[in-house]
Amino acid sequence: MKRQDILENQVNYAYLALGSNLGKKVNNLISAKNLLVEEGIKILKSSGYYETASWPNTKFPFFINSVLYVSTTMKLSELFLKIKSIEKKLGRKKAKKNFPRVCDIDIIDFNGKVRNITLNNNNISIPHKSMHIRNFVLFPLFEISKSWTHPKSKKNITNLLSSLSLNDLRSIKQI
Repeated sequence: MKRQDILENQVNYAYLALGSNLGKKVNNLISAKNLLVEEGIKILKSSGYYETASWPNTKFPFFINSVLYVSTTMKLSELFLKIKSIEKKLGRKKAKKNFPRVCDIDIIDFNGKVRNITLNNNNISIPHKSMHIRNFVLFPLFEISKSWTHPKSKKNITNLLSSLSLNDLRSIKQI
């Protein structure tokens, strides 16, 4: 019985990508961080804020993004549900994919493992399936973890950044 208790309280480590392109964007991300902490998720490192054009529709408002390194005793499924609850508290509404949103939180990495689970009709792929080509994830991730390695491809963060297009390298700015 003791072993089960120990495993249930195991500390897990995750990288979370936060983004907002509606309302007071930086304030939305600060509110998201505060709600994560209120839920018992400890923020170990936080990147600065980065501005990028909306993708794939650049006519939508620009995004502000940040990446967090956190610890939690929640399992992956619990963390996912908690994040969805926080997005909703901040005013995220159901919308078409890639449409503007008050807050988006993605789990980029969970314990450095490759995981695929289905939860409430959501397919969750860890690491996030597109994170390795997104400047708004890679730049803030590099800021807080210069030695991070992609759990699936085994490429380090420096190699992933150097694989970005020149346009992706030029179209992001730290604010």
